Amino acid sequence: MTLTHKELCSLAVAWLQRPASRSGPGCTVAISETSNWINGEIPDAIGWRPYRQERSGSVVVEVKVSRADFLADANKPHRQDGSGGMGAYRYFMAPEGILRVDDLPPKWGLVEINNRGHLKVLAGHVLLGYRDEDTWRHEHNQYAEICTLAMTLNRVGDPQKLQDRLREMSNQLSRLAKRNDELTKRNADMSRDLFLLRNANDSASAEARPRRKTVANTDGAAHRP
Repeated sequence: MTLTHKELCSLAVAWLQRPASRSGPGCTVAISETSNWINGEIPDAIGWRPYRQERSGSVVVEVKVSRADFLADANKPHRQDGSGGMGAYRYFMAPEGILRVDDLPPKWGLVEINNRGHLKVLAGHVLLGYRDEDTWRHEHNQYAEICTLAMTLNRVGDPQKLQDRLREMSNQLSRLAKRNDELTKRNADMSRDLFLLRNANDSASAEARPRRKTVANTDGAAHRP
């Protein structure tokens, strides 16, 4: 199976959002191929994990479709000065057989994709759980990352309007859930009342039903007419 660069970028975004329990970075936000005006870097995929400090921060994935593409990556300005690039943690992602772990620059991880499209992490901080992750952590350009996030939000639309809309939708959902609970309780009460009324009606009907009289035969035996 031959994957295009765009398809690899989509896989990289999906992997960035993969939880730690499945050997992923657990990023809550991940985007692909977005540029910034600070250093001109266009990461193939970048994500952020804003949780526990031990594993929080940004993760960059550079996808490579060939070995020549990988070798050319080293000539980029933000690679020459690693602290000027984005990504507290950094990975290459490539189809199976293109890269080896011993090809990697210091502190870079590797995610390999086999012919069935399955991802396997061969190196990187996600394999360590929460142990010694600083050994994989880079000095990175946080200012460029903030600008990247800001420009991404700007492309999406007005963040405040979106926030207000989400809040209103959340409030409406809460109101609907409360109303649903009220209707469910009301339905249960009506079902109980209906059950009691039916039982009372059945009992009343049984009491009002006329009983057959017993008539004695001439021989003294009782019989019903």
